[in-house]
Order: sequence, then structure tokens, then C-alpha cells
Amino acid sequence: MNEITSSNGAVVGGVKTWLKVEGAVVFALSVLLYSHTGLKWGLFFVFFLFPDLAMLPYLANPRAGAMSYNLFHTYSLPLAIAAFAIAFQHPAFIPYLLIWTAHIGIDRFLGYGLKYPDAFGHTHLGVLGRGTVVNRES
Repeated sequence: MNEITSSNGAVVGGVKTWLKVEGAVVFALSVLLYSHTGLKWGLFFVFFLFPDLAMLPYLANPRAGAMSYNLFHTYSLPLAIAAFAIAFQHPAFIPYLLIWTAHIGIDRFLGYGLKYPDAFGHTHLGVLGRGTVVNRES
């Protein structure tokens, strides 16, 4: 392995750093914008971990878990819903979408990347935890 490649499919070096910085910026901006909604912070904390419910399909198998996790841990879905909410004048959705993007941002900053289908700990930002990636599908 060298500074620009990884044998496990993870980004390394400066690219990984930029992705983590991007996550921190998205988190900070989402929190800042949420603070201007006038809604209670309790709502923010109640819904902050909701995207992690997307991990439940891991109970079936890693492939289903990765697909579900990745769907709910990319910016594409909340931003598409935000565009819909703005275009069709449904601003009530926006605070929840800010909570969602804050969740994704902090995950990226902490190194929780998008999942590969072989194991929960195998992500685009590296391997989570100790040890190596183990294929749990048999």
C-alpha cells in the first residue's frame, strides 16, 4: 500500500482527509441552519440517530445491510427531498433534512464511510474496528 492507494478499496491520505473535512463542514452548516429554524433542540437529538435504523437489514445479511445503510448515508436522498420540499413549498420537511445531513456529516468526520457489501466494517474510508474484513455471507 502507498499514500494514494489501498488494497481494501478505501481512500487514503489527503483524499480521506478532505472527505472527513467535508463531513465536518456539512455537520456544522446543518447544525447552524437548524439553529435558525426556531425548533427545539430536543427534536434534533430525538431524530439525529434515525438514519442508523438503516442498519437493521444487516440482520439479514451484509449485502442488504450495506445497500440500506448507503441509501440513507449519502447526501443524495436528503438533498433530493429538500429540493422537492422547496419546489413544492413544503418547508416543514427542511429541519428533518438538516438533522439527516448533520448525521451523515458527523459520520463522515468520524470515519464511518459508505459500506462495502462484504462486511459492516469495510467502508470507503477504511476498515472500522480492529482486525480485517471478514465475509459474513455464507
